[in-house]
Amino acid sequence: MTTLPAATESVGSEASCCTHEADALVDDDTARELARVFKALGDPTRVKLLALITASAEGELCVCNLTEPVGLSQPTVSHHMKLLVEAGLVSREQRGRWAYYRPTTGALTQATRSLTG
Repeated sequence: MTTLPAATESVGSEASCCTHEADALVDDDTARELARVFKALGDPTRVKLLALITASAEGELCVCNLTEPVGLSQPTVSHHMKLLVEAGLVSREQRGRWAYYRPTTGALTQATRSLTG
């Protein structure tokens, strides 16, 4: 087993090991919105569903075309899609009996900007 040498630099008494960047903090509302977006993407099935919709040549997909690729029932896929809609990652349009989903760019772009400045 290899051990690394210990750091031996001395630090002045005025130096701090921790810096607090108050400007880098997000407010509570922004943090809640970010959490909702990232929570929606925290499930592999929802990531797959979003990827399928985004890759669609038509720019949208019917829920009926989303069940087979992920191997889940239509009600389960609809539940996952509801969470993606609530997070602002996709939009939903009802056409007769079926719901069609389109990717949106705003939520993911905004989440990234909120974290990276």
